Amino acid sequence: MDVRDLDLAGCTPVNHLWGELVERLGLERSTRAVQQALDLQAMRGSRSTLPVLLVETCGMALIERGALRRATGLPWPEGPGALLLISCPRQELQVLQLER
Repeated sequence: MDVRDLDLAGCTPVNHLWGELVERLGLERSTRAVQQALDLQAMRGSRSTLPVLLVETCGMALIERGALRRATGLPWPEGPGALLLISCPRQELQVLQLER
C-alpha cells in the first residue's frame, strides 16, 4: 500500500490506536516502532512532513502536514515529536505528540 492511497478524509479521529498497538506488541516493541518512524522523519523528512505508522503492519511513511490538514480539517501538532497512527482497515487515525 502506498500512503497516497489512504483516504484521510474518510478517516475518523480516535484516541485508542496507541493503546491497541501496545496491547498487541507490548510497550517496548511499540515504542521501538514509534522511534523508527521518528527516525525516518529525522533522516528523510522536513518541517512540512509528519511520520506515519500503520498500526496493523508497523509500516512507515511520511505525509505532508498540509495535505493532512486539508483532508481532515483538524489542527495538527507542530514540532519534532508528532506522529500519526493510522488503521487502514478501520479508517481511523490518531495523532501522538511525544515529549522529546
